Amino acid sequence: MAGPTPPALKVIPGEQKDRREFLRELYTTYGGSVYGRCRYLLKDATKAEDAMQEVFARALTHAHELRNGGSPLAWLMKIATHHCLNLLRAERAPWRRWFEQDAKALPEGDGGEQKMEARELVRSLLSRVDLETQAAVVHYWVDGMTLEEVAAILERSIPTVRKRLERFAALTNEELKVP
Repeated sequence: MAGPTPPALKVIPGEQKDRREFLRELYTTYGGSVYGRCRYLLKDATKAEDAMQEVFARALTHAHELRNGGSPLAWLMKIATHHCLNLLRAERAPWRRWFEQDAKALPEGDGGEQKMEARELVRSLLSRVDLETQAAVVHYWVDGMTLEEVAAILERSIPTVRKRLERFAALTNEELKVP
């Protein structure tokens, strides 16, 4: 049993066409012009190729907007122009600069999978100690607080906090020993 066929699109009054055939025809006929517009606006061949693919994907999903008797080229150029201008606007968006600065600030070998393993190890080690020691470790090593600040938050003496941190360090050193 075959699945439902995709809905047909009206391209020329009275003529039904399959979506793939419609896209193939648009791509063959107007692909070069759309690519040229994208290349002109984006000034980059790779970005233009990606943009052109996106334009035809949008054309396929919004084919109902192509009016009978309207120019497919003008319609595609409008989609291409809007898409490329949106890409250019997004490149100038402040969030992109912040993201790029953050990415540059990461060390070259950021770790990825190793970082996740380290996090899991730390979580595992923290789960082996009481809640007060967990809080002391997080405040001291993650939040960067001083012993005095940690002691004040936990309402414990500085020597007590120091002992808890030393016990956690000993547990960590024991776990990380290589046989």
